Amino acid sequence: MKLLTVRTQAEMGHTCRGTINLATASITVDDACNFVISNGGAQTYHLKASCEVERQRWITALELAKAKAARMQAESDDSGDDFPAPREVAGSQISEVQSAMRTLGSKVEDLSTCNDLISKHGSALQRSLSELDSLRLTGEAGEKIRQVTERATLFRITSNAMINACREFLTLAQTHSKRWQKALQAEREQRVRLEETLEQLAKQHNHLERAFRGAAQANTSADNKGDTAPGKGEASDEDDDNEFFDAMEEAPEFITVPAEPHFHKRSSSNISGFNSEIGADDQSSSSQDLVPLKKRRTRIPDKPNYSLNLWSIMKNCIGKELSKIPMPVNFNEPISMLQRLSEDLEYHELLDKAAKCHSSLEQMCYVAAFSVSSYSTTVHRTGKPFNPLLGETFELDRRRESGYRSLCEQVSHHPPAAAHHVISERGWTLRQEITVASKFRGKYLSIMPLGTIHAIFEKSNNHYTWKKVTTTVHNIIVGKLWIDQSGEIDVVNHTTGDRCHLKFAPYSYFSRDVARKVTGVVMDKDGKAHYVLSGTWDEKMEFSRVMQSSRGGENGTEGKQKTVYQTLKAREVWRRNPLPEGAESMYYFTTLALTLNEPEEGVAPTDSRLRPDQRLMEAGRWDEANAEKQRLEEKQRSARREREREAASQRTSSQTEEAVDEDSLTDPSLKSVSHDNYQARWFEHCEDRVSGEQVHIYKGGYWETKDRGNWEGCPDIF
Repeated sequence: MKLLTVRTQAEMGHTCRGTINLATASITVDDACNFVISNGGAQTYHLKASCEVERQRWITALELAKAKAARMQAESDDSGDDFPAPREVAGSQISEVQSAMRTLGSKVEDLSTCNDLISKHGSALQRSLSELDSLRLTGEAGEKIRQVTERATLFRITSNAMINACREFLTLAQTHSKRWQKALQAEREQRVRLEETLEQLAKQHNHLERAFRGAAQANTSADNKGDTAPGKGEASDEDDDNEFFDAMEEAPEFITVPAEPHFHKRSSSNISGFNSEIGADDQSSSSQDLVPLKKRRTRIPDKPNYSLNLWSIMKNCIGKELSKIPMPVNFNEPISMLQRLSEDLEYHELLDKAAKCHSSLEQMCYVAAFSVSSYSTTVHRTGKPFNPLLGETFELDRRRESGYRSLCEQVSHHPPAAAHHVISERGWTLRQEITVASKFRGKYLSIMPLGTIHAIFEKSNNHYTWKKVTTTVHNIIVGKLWIDQSGEIDVVNHTTGDRCHLKFAPYSYFSRDVARKVTGVVMDKDGKAHYVLSGTWDEKMEFSRVMQSSRGGENGTEGKQKTVYQTLKAREVWRRNPLPEGAESMYYFTTLALTLNEPEEGVAPTDSRLRPDQRLMEAGRWDEANAEKQRLEEKQRSARREREREAASQRTSSQTEEAVDEDSLTDPSLKSVSHDNYQARWFEHCEDRVSGEQVHIYKGGYWETKDRGNWEGCPDIF
């Protein structure tokens, strides 16, 4: 009988009694010379060797062949699942392969060392046994020595087999190591070439589209030649100024060009077109930085590297209400939405400068820059802030350092709404009530803040309002998360009628413009442009004075005319502060954000700094934070059910007192659904006199209560 090991199905065409797949076969020892090979089913082979040593040689060879067959089958299964990896993950996969190769090299060195040791000790053992056998002992001692000698021979055969296998593995690893390195390098170079080719194709496509449109315009102008038609040189210059964009993005509504020389001569004393007194104030304020009286923290514990299985969360959500699904803190960052709302004050100095302006149009520029600056903190912030509990508050007292006091309160839970009020000793007040609506659209998540922001200046009595744009989080399911801001903002001065229209351009791969671009125009109540703003919401904003405006050429295929503004030299009004050192390991928090959750004495018992799950997450104890988060959410639901029962009981008692007939108690019209009668602690619900919306406005009393240290009226939410 012969045992044949084959690698493929094609090699089994020879005449034989049967076959067994070694990858799934079991090999067992029957007695000293017999062994059994079985596939666990109908095929079982009982084999007999001439001696015990021969049997052990067969078993060793079959075990090695079985391991090789199982390895070949696993490799073939892996090759069948050859899906292209996302572009963002490719770099990490290459680094993982290189790390695995380094680990493999160290293991190979360990195997080589073990190989030398086994050979050395095996030879010493064999010599000792040979010397013992030469003593020619008789009787039972001689039989025992013979058995030990046979066992040592079996050990030597097995060890030699393992040594040979290790030697082959070492040879293969050394042979293929350079080949793997070359393959990785070739893959990296090919990926770079593909990216460059795609970029060239996009540029060629854009160039061909521009050439086609230019030829079409040239043919149209050739058919309509006249005395007033521009010459060839003028037409080519105009074509160079026109920008043609992919259909995914909109063309700009206006063009800015440098003003003519006589405008510069006229404004030589004030080249930027701004009030010189304001410029001096800006310089003095920037040169005289106030030193904080209290030293704030500059670090928080590093973010733990915990893995998250998205599917394990999604499958547990099946059949449950969305409002009752406990989302783990893995998606969060260790601050609440109230603290995130307070981050709008990162660049409060823009409002300080605006309060010093004598011109409402100049003041509008600073207010518009402030509305853009609040988005600069969101560039890398893909984490979700904690949803505040109903009645939760957050105070930010920076009166001694920056001259302002801020208070936020969660005033509603369904829908979630937060009210915010800031008062500054430098002549301005800021208030807002924000409700967040979100829509999941497959590949991305759209977050739409609803509500109006108000800025009031005491000196000029100017009252400004604006709304926030839409935030989009891309690659929700697969890939690296990234954030974009898009939409339009109208900043309106309700006192003078001035208006600033800001446009946040959405990201487009084919755009030749800078990413995250923001443009805007400041106009008076008659629609006349006075300033042009431009920049990016993540870096800086500039604005320049408009000296003259005129209608330009048509804007693409829509037939709209672009407005051409002649402006003076642009002036930088805002620039983003650099992130603190090590921000990538601290949730990309800014310098202000790092201090928001810092413990402080004397705050209200409902303050976000005292929230236990948020504090545990910041400390890196995420499992405990998840358990605490579920406890707080269930406590909030219980409190809401209790308020609904009290509201229903009050309505029932009032209806009973007013009822004339007992039968009126059974009237279906008197049976209504219970409603929550919750009232905010520091804000009152009323109609806004400017916007006409129903909002919560600060009614006062918080800071006086803090000075007294008496928080008896605050609910127990933690």
